[in-house]
Amino acid sequence: MPATGAPANIESLYTFKDDVSDPKLFETWKPKIQAYRDALDKNTLAEYRVPEPEVPKDLDAKIFDTVEFLSTTKALTDKEKEITTTSASDLAAKIASKEYSSVEVLKAFAHRAVILQQFTNFAMDFFIHEGLKRAEELDAYLAKEGKTVGPLHGLPISLKEQIGYAGKITNGGWVAWLDNIPKDDATTIKTLRKLGATFFVRTNQPQTLMHLDSNNNIIGRSRNPHNSLLTPGGSSGGEGACVAGRGSAIGVGTDIGGSIRGPAAFSGCYGLRPTSRRISCLGGVSSGKGQESVVAVAGPITNSVADIDLFMKSYINEGKPWDDDPWCIPVLWREVPEPSPKDVTVAIMYDDGLVKPHPPIARGLEFVESKLKAAGVNVVKFDPLDIQEAYDVVHEMYTCDGNYAQREMLRPSGEPLLPLTKWALSFANGDKMYNVTENRELNYRRDALRKKYLDYFTKEKVDFIISPTYVGCAPVCINDGEAGAYYWGYTTLFNILDLPTLVFPTGLKQDPKLDVKDTTYTPRSAIDKIEQDKYIPELFEGAPICFQLSARRYFDEEVVAFGKVIEKIIN
Repeated sequence: MPATGAPANIESLYTFKDDVSDPKLFETWKPKIQAYRDALDKNTLAEYRVPEPEVPKDLDAKIFDTVEFLSTTKALTDKEKEITTTSASDLAAKIASKEYSSVEVLKAFAHRAVILQQFTNFAMDFFIHEGLKRAEELDAYLAKEGKTVGPLHGLPISLKEQIGYAGKITNGGWVAWLDNIPKDDATTIKTLRKLGATFFVRTNQPQTLMHLDSNNNIIGRSRNPHNSLLTPGGSSGGEGACVAGRGSAIGVGTDIGGSIRGPAAFSGCYGLRPTSRRISCLGGVSSGKGQESVVAVAGPITNSVADIDLFMKSYINEGKPWDDDPWCIPVLWREVPEPSPKDVTVAIMYDDGLVKPHPPIARGLEFVESKLKAAGVNVVKFDPLDIQEAYDVVHEMYTCDGNYAQREMLRPSGEPLLPLTKWALSFANGDKMYNVTENRELNYRRDALRKKYLDYFTKEKVDFIISPTYVGCAPVCINDGEAGAYYWGYTTLFNILDLPTLVFPTGLKQDPKLDVKDTTYTPRSAIDKIEQDKYIPELFEGAPICFQLSARRYFDEEVVAFGKVIEKIIN
């Protein structure tokens, strides 16, 4: 079952002109790339791997469900499966009560993560022995002091590789940054370590961090743990695959255009894009230095809403990141009770008016609507509200430096540009560099959009908006190794608005028999046609169907509280 090819007309849509690739220069970097790969292979501990014959050779040509494999394989003991399928909240309690030790928990997750790596290539950096040493120290502390280090004591937390880690290569997906070894930890790593977390794995991301896929010239692409033909998303795609495969208790990703929400949705997890300035991004590698028009945020990917709550409350209230990062606001995480369904009004966006959702997404929205109504929630239809304006403005913001920062991070290695990098460099006006006045005008248009959406929430008395995370389920990978994820409009809307947004799974999966392609639909635009043409039902079998839940800016706690209600209603 081969993957589909790239759109035939895609190059006609490229607007960037300055390709900094240099094949001769890139050749000089290949030894460093190989050394990095060799280190990853060495640290993917042999004693934790399944025999190579158990790993299919045709993972990129035939659907394989790694999540199902992990649930049935005898390579993991029943105790390891029990530990790794326990929620982070319950794990923290069991470690604190000494029912589980930090060491046995770390070993269980490390074992599962190594097997997951063999099938999905989700990891960029394993350091399991370091994680075990930390777990031993935590167990010794608990035995001596009779209390935990903090609320995340002993929890194995995976980290997106771009988050700066002292003493370890932090490349962010750029080959030229294979020489970058931070002297200090990023604020988020300092904060989580202070709270008792253990670290043992850092996860994959795309070249330039601006793809809804995870593929780069360093270790290649990651696979979706539910269907190996599909992507786990990007840019925090390694995190999505890791958490969905139960390779960590909680994952930490970042999001400037959908990079937490895409991976969470594609791999069937929960993921929170918080409002800006609540979780620190200080110390990470990115091309967004000094850019404040549409900012990146960091946030958790988990397997339950309670674990989202645990992360946010612990990180903010006890971690106090503002003591290390002046960008973070010193506002505590509020205790918000779960609302009664009958007191909630939800607006559902069935179609943003630009790109039509694929059949499984339409089916999933109908399912969610019926479940919410049956529970007593007031459900109304959300009509597109300046979607084209939001789409245009956010894309201009991404490239308003004329792609200068991205090119300067790519240039030193001469690495070849991957197809989705060319697409991202072509957002809006590509290489056109905006002046200060033009950038301020973009900010003004952004703020006008934020006011319009605030008015919608308040005047229409709407509490939440539910929407697709993407036009379909996880995109299928094209034959040059990348996923064809071109339209980001369903996620970037909430980046430019800076609204807290929670991705939640429905429990439904794509079914080729139910989710038949609509052959009568006439695409509205070139990008709509690209996205519709990609939908070949049999390629997406088993892909999770997930959606976004958004609320007003800084109503993060309300989003999480109602997310718990949705979790109960749907399940």
